[in-house]
Amino acid sequence: MSADILKNGHVPEWDPRALIELSGIYWKAGVLHAGVKLGVFTAIGKEPQTSEDIARKLGADRKAMFMLLNALSAAGLLVKAGQLYSNTPVGITYLSKDSDQYIGYMIMHHHGLMDSWIQLDKAVKNGGPLRTGVARINEEERENFLLGMFNIAMNLAPRLAEEIDLSDRAHLLDLGGGPGTFAVHFCLKNTGLKATVCDLPATKPFAEKIIKRFGLTDRIDFRAVDFLRDDIPGAYDAAWLSHILHGEGPQGCQTIIRKVVSALKPGGKIIVHDFILNDSMDGPLFPALFSLNMLLGTDSGQAYSQKQIMDMLASAGVKKIKRDHFKSLVDSGIISGVV
Repeated sequence: MSADILKNGHVPEWDPRALIELSGIYWKAGVLHAGVKLGVFTAIGKEPQTSEDIARKLGADRKAMFMLLNALSAAGLLVKAGQLYSNTPVGITYLSKDSDQYIGYMIMHHHGLMDSWIQLDKAVKNGGPLRTGVARINEEERENFLLGMFNIAMNLAPRLAEEIDLSDRAHLLDLGGGPGTFAVHFCLKNTGLKATVCDLPATKPFAEKIIKRFGLTDRIDFRAVDFLRDDIPGAYDAAWLSHILHGEGPQGCQTIIRKVVSALKPGGKIIVHDFILNDSMDGPLFPALFSLNMLLGTDSGQAYSQKQIMDMLASAGVKKIKRDHFKSLVDSGIISGVV
């Protein structure tokens, strides 16, 4: 039933068993989080090992590790044969730090959010956040967040670079681009394109590392900008705003969009990528949940509907506004227009 519960647009037949399963679903998340945080999948690698060997490698209690490994096996994340535990292909590919496709940083980012989520009732009563920008003030959380964004973007950016035509554009603004992953893939796809990543100073080391890794230091630069308070330097013929608007209230979003429009040349294209709610604001499920995540962690952030985003763009003078056909697995979408 839990899989059905999470399907967008599916209304399950609620009964006590389904409600109890949903209520305790965080237990499963806790097992995954512990396995990633302790480095279980990395420690096992490609060779089957006993629980004693794994516990010794990780400096963990033998009995407790035995219990965790059994739970990971029961969840289908490990395979147990006799006294030996092995990684699944998924564990090797996505949960071991030795893999280029490791997504553990995003899982650890989710882990860092749990303390606030268990107090959601307080946030709803008070109407305000319970987190204080951990991605900005805590080094480990900031690393988990930025590298987690990189993990996700690495799966999504190549696809978007194929679907979004920037072949006639010369200079892209990647606003709030973090590690610069989207700028990298747009430039890889379009050999005549240059890009500028604008984000807070703390993200600069991560961005420069990623840009250098792809050999694009001559085509992508980084500028430290607080885009709510600062003007956006430069003049561009395309702007990419990926997961920026949901961090701000309507007024902040309008300020950002107006600044971007001011930085675009006539005929410039603005592209908004975000979790987009339907116009009645009651779905799809992930954007609705994400809106609560913004309640927990920001002063005024939320997910917005297609109409709200389109209205913001129109208010800033953007024309030919349209919703692109793209849709990700977590219901992020794209709305674009020209100035």
